[in-house]
Amino acid sequence: MHLLITGGTGLIGRHLIPRLLQLGHQVNVVTRDVAAARDKLDPRVMLWSGLNQQTDLNGIDGVINLAGEPIADKRWTEQQKQRLCESRWQITEQIVSLIHASRTPPAFLISGSATGFYGDTGELVVTEDDPGHDEFTHTLCDRWEQLALKAESPNTRVCLLRTGVVLAKEGGALAKMKLPFKLGVGGPIGSGKQYLPWIHIDDMVNAILWLVDNRQLRGPFNMVAPYAVRNEQFAATLGHVMHRPAFMRTPASAIKLMMGESAVLVLGGQHVLPKRLEESGFGFRWYDLQEALQDVAGSSSHPS
Repeated sequence: MHLLITGGTGLIGRHLIPRLLQLGHQVNVVTRDVAAARDKLDPRVMLWSGLNQQTDLNGIDGVINLAGEPIADKRWTEQQKQRLCESRWQITEQIVSLIHASRTPPAFLISGSATGFYGDTGELVVTEDDPGHDEFTHTLCDRWEQLALKAESPNTRVCLLRTGVVLAKEGGALAKMKLPFKLGVGGPIGSGKQYLPWIHIDDMVNAILWLVDNRQLRGPFNMVAPYAVRNEQFAATLGHVMHRPAFMRTPASAIKLMMGESAVLVLGGQHVLPKRLEESGFGFRWYDLQEALQDVAGSSSHPS
């Protein structure tokens, strides 16, 4: 297939694209910085310097939309909130407009979202059937999803990726999580009771490929491992596989002081289940947290 990807130089894109190439697909990546993307991506990838009204999607079989400014990198000022929204909403609107303008539109749009759609759900177990709480992350993700769903037609199906914390060897949230453990000050955050929905990068990539290949699938999919864990369990397991202490609890007040409103990203949580993925027949490789963290964060130089 001939595929178009946005956000191709991000964590998920950098792992997905080699698999797509390996499977024989042609890959085009939309990027704002062609030179930087060329340094990061396989030379077989064709780079597009943005989208405009003249962009032709008639030769594109499918679109995978992963673009969006990282949500946890900066404090949530009103200006930053707007940037977070616009970096997701604008390119999704562009893609949908181009799909509608196509004589032969892409057969699918797989578009990003996040478990933040549900907001802070506490002890409640949530699946794709549950509505989100009315807070910033829900507003951001709900609008993002509604824009993508406008591409739905008899010719184009839309799948939505409600993604949890993606665990990979380099980059992503795990890189930030590992730092305090390396310094010997790792441990639970706040109460430690909040749930952390996670997924290994291999399962993330395989699940996207599953959605590409199974033409009957559409709508939202929780991209999370089947067994969510609490923050304190995650911290203890990460400390174990890194052979570092994990008892230095960071008070919620300190997190709120550092992060402001965005502290909800680590002090809140969701007990999310991948109901629709599992019902579709997808099989997870990484469902045990310790095994997953051992793969992406473990040290082979120490005994287990």
